[in-house]
Amino acid sequence: MSVKSSLVAISAAAVVATLVTGLKDRATVQERFGIPAAKPSPELMMMGRIKPVPAGNPDFNVEAVADKIEAITSPQPPATDTPEPNVAKEPPAAPQAEGSQTAGQSAPVPPAIVTEPPARQQTAAPPQPDVDESALRYFASRGDKVRLQAEISRLQALYPNWVPPADPLAVPQNGDKQLETMWKLYSDGRYAELRKAIADRQAADAGWRPPTDLLDRLDVAEARARLVNASDLKQYGTVVDIGAATPSLLTCSEVDVLWRVAEAFVRTQRSQRGQDAYAYILKNCGDPAERRATVEKASTLLDYQPMQALLALEKPAADGGREFDAIRDNLARRFVAESNEDPKLAIAPSYVARLEKLAESEGLASDALLLGWYQLRRNNPADAEKWFRAARVKEETAVASQGLALALIARKSPQEAEDVMFRWRADSDDATSTYLAATANLMALQPPADLTEEVLHRIATEVIARKYVPTAQQFGWYARSLNQFQTAARWFETALAWKPDDEPSAYGLAVTRAQLNDRKGVLDLQRAWAGRSARIANLEGTLVSNDGAPPAKPPMAPRQPVQPAQPPRPPAASTQPEPEDSVRAGRPAMETVAVERGPRRARGCSTTIDAGQLAPSEALSRGWCLMEINRPMEAIPAFETALHSPVRKIREDAAYGQSLAYLRAGLSSNAAVAATRAPQSRQRAAELQVAILADRALEAFDAGRYRETLIYLDQRAQLQQERIDLMVLRGYSYFNLKMYDDATRIFEAAAATGNRDAARGLADVRNVTHPDVND
Repeated sequence: MSVKSSLVAISAAAVVATLVTGLKDRATVQERFGIPAAKPSPELMMMGRIKPVPAGNPDFNVEAVADKIEAITSPQPPATDTPEPNVAKEPPAAPQAEGSQTAGQSAPVPPAIVTEPPARQQTAAPPQPDVDESALRYFASRGDKVRLQAEISRLQALYPNWVPPADPLAVPQNGDKQLETMWKLYSDGRYAELRKAIADRQAADAGWRPPTDLLDRLDVAEARARLVNASDLKQYGTVVDIGAATPSLLTCSEVDVLWRVAEAFVRTQRSQRGQDAYAYILKNCGDPAERRATVEKASTLLDYQPMQALLALEKPAADGGREFDAIRDNLARRFVAESNEDPKLAIAPSYVARLEKLAESEGLASDALLLGWYQLRRNNPADAEKWFRAARVKEETAVASQGLALALIARKSPQEAEDVMFRWRADSDDATSTYLAATANLMALQPPADLTEEVLHRIATEVIARKYVPTAQQFGWYARSLNQFQTAARWFETALAWKPDDEPSAYGLAVTRAQLNDRKGVLDLQRAWAGRSARIANLEGTLVSNDGAPPAKPPMAPRQPVQPAQPPRPPAASTQPEPEDSVRAGRPAMETVAVERGPRRARGCSTTIDAGQLAPSEALSRGWCLMEINRPMEAIPAFETALHSPVRKIREDAAYGQSLAYLRAGLSSNAAVAATRAPQSRQRAAELQVAILADRALEAFDAGRYRETLIYLDQRAQLQQERIDLMVLRGYSYFNLKMYDDATRIFEAAAATGNRDAARGLADVRNVTHPDVND
């Protein structure tokens, strides 16, 4: 027999055992599978149970028979004249199908190759049933070991008292050559040709009837082919219908069919039935590779909880481990990914720990990304940042950068988040949303971040291109913090043009117009927002006094960050920050520090000029000019150019001017550095030190670091007598630290000078310490 024939025969091995359950007791099978007798109902279909193979003939050795089959199908050495000893006796011929050759016409049987076992003690043996063993001999004669075993199991299930022959090759050959051809067509999977051959013979011989065994096998084989085809075409309802109508397919010999039926159940929203099908395989089937494949297939379709029920059916491995250890790494990856899709899903910590070990040992960026999203979705930004950074080291991608940016935003580091995402800002809608959220949070920082012109320009360009309101609004508050009120008003107006109902931007514009004493502009906004914003309606009385004095409680830039939704695919960030209605506990208005400045010209700085192209002396003059019109951020690079002058006096004035510019911009740390870039006179050095300490005290107060505020105020008091406004700041620091006695003492001393902020602070203390005594 050729190798090709053997391979073809083996390819259909599983089909041989398909009738093990179905042919024995159809009613029992239907009851077990929940199939009505009249019409199969897939909704009631249940997985069956494989029956154990009876012991059968204790002397029958499949391996020995397989060896003999291998021998008889292999090239034989030349025959010798030596007679074969102990030739096995020929068993009685099995009944042949109707129309088959008679016993007298049967072909000669080849010599037996199995030695007769020793005689046993004679016992009353049960009567042997009439069994069609033609298929058994057919598969044995072709060396088909798999089909031979499947056929023996099938016959034992159908006929419990049947004992397989010691040598299947000794079964008399079927003398019906046409029937032999039909069996070959079945073995080769040529079912349509087999149907035609049966029909042709019945037409030619009206008295001939095909063997029932052959017809049943053909029906099951065709049903299997239809089921596989429907599954490949994703016709899952048809898969369930065929499986319900052909219960003999649902056995361990047809694991592929069971997999397809289980998938069909899940795909048709019957996940519990699919889980039952997978559990049936794990409870009844013993092939290790098929069991592992079952778990892998189930994990792609079932949720985490059903998978835990399947994994509970795991068997101990021969080496002392667990049966599914080889696939547990991939299971951990799947479960962590599933928990990333659903943050409420709590998976066992062992899966996360296993994935962490994999990420550290194998160094795959995909594993680090899974862990990064897992930690981010559970509000652990520090751990998320660690894994996202590890992923970017292995493979810098938009997804890794997006995750890192979200973690940095959560950790209050939007400046790095903006830098990380800028390269990927246009990669996808999610990447764009993350970048814009980073810009909004960056511009909302308090104190304002020290941003270069390049960064400001690129942020502004993206915001304008995408008309992103939150960052435009934050640009307005950022410009206000630098005392650039005209610029702030333009940004608020731009945000309102993009989103006319954006109340925070309208409020920011109203505040800025009031600061610019644009009463008409304020009234226009109040009329436009009448009935929609109480704080805009009440703005006139709280911001601008009758004498035009600056407000005692200026509104501050918003501090609520924009929080983009977290992925796996983060949606667009749409939350807009709200500005605070007032500062912490009545922060007092600060007095302007009078300073002595070097020579300056007020003309020639209204237009934009690259200060780097000017001579140092001209750059110094331009710097003082820009300070005069309150544009400190533009004055800083002008003073920087002047610092490169070979003239000492110009360098001193430039360092002094740059320090003042940083102070006016609220960047006291930069101011301290700038003051050291050139020697200063004792008076200027003391003046700058006093101003820097006062500015740092204000920054600490705004950040809620009240003890640090007191430290800076104490250091400043050693250099210069404390001003009234700083005394009020000290009083409110004590107030927020609940040191009410100290706060009362400070407020009383300051209120004695007639300071209204101090009087308000004293009233605040009394409201807290004596709440029952209120006017």
